[in-house]
Amino acid sequence: MLTVDIDKNSGFCAGVIKAISTAEEFLKKTHEAGEEGRRLYSLGAIVHNDAELNRLVEQGLVTIDKEDLEEMVDAQGEYLLIRAHGEPPQTYETADRLGFKIIDCTCPVVLRLQQSIKEAYNAQMAGGQIVIFGKIGHAEVLGLIGQTDGTAIVVENVAMLEEMVQNGTIKLDVPTEIFSQTTKSPAEYSRLCSRLEEMMADYNELSVERFRGRRLLVIHETICAQVAARHERLSQFALAHDIIIFVSGKASSNGKVLCELCKSLNIRTYHVDSVSEIKREWFRADDKVGVCGATSTPKWLLEEVAEYILDFNKYVPAWEEKFPNE
Repeated sequence: MLTVDIDKNSGFCAGVIKAISTAEEFLKKTHEAGEEGRRLYSLGAIVHNDAELNRLVEQGLVTIDKEDLEEMVDAQGEYLLIRAHGEPPQTYETADRLGFKIIDCTCPVVLRLQQSIKEAYNAQMAGGQIVIFGKIGHAEVLGLIGQTDGTAIVVENVAMLEEMVQNGTIKLDVPTEIFSQTTKSPAEYSRLCSRLEEMMADYNELSVERFRGRRLLVIHETICAQVAARHERLSQFALAHDIIIFVSGKASSNGKVLCELCKSLNIRTYHVDSVSEIKREWFRADDKVGVCGATSTPKWLLEEVAEYILDFNKYVPAWEEKFPNE
């Protein structure tokens, strides 16, 4: 018989919980006050999960993008929610000019990171460089770049780092500070930082130990502690089950990272965003199934997936006839 466990550490992170609960509270008060015409705009998807987004849309949330914002002429008295990813300073200036009332739900961890990058940038106006380990074009990363007037260099992996060093985009002879997007893999960030340190030490004809004393490279630990802990716990969860069903929106950066982590440890890992993508042929009659997800995956969806899989037990006789050796 199939058994199914839901990873207790999966589900919304604190930043996403705050943004969604804030939106729900605003929409509820608007409804109770009879102000059905008042809207709450969200700049970008409040969470990268279609099922959860649809639930919020039904309550009255309107998602717009940067292009929509630029095309607006007057938003006097309208409300604009800044999601957990955060935004660059220019977004706040545009929203204020248009007359929006801002509801800022930027995650506190992201806010601290933005401030750290801004301080590093201001201190390095004389010729240093800021490097950010993150996904190019990701909302959080765009907000971080905005703290440096667009001058920060974004690197996605070690191969890209080496290419940028080779073509001169990243210099090895200037003071450098490196930060990470808050939801990236701690292990991958460590590898990237180690490689940059090795290249800078070699360029300056120093051992890594002596190079560290020069403070030419400052490595900031900026990955969210909740996310970092989730990597370790999810690794244990993936190893403890026969098959992993990873639930998250396909557009979720955090989801892609965590799903790849599961796949690296358990080859029978499948990425789905809803029960409609689950196939019964993935499972064996006595599998121990693990259901987990990203920081953008609601608990109710994990529970729905688990219940759907458990229903396969109703078909065990036919299943065993079809797959007698399983």
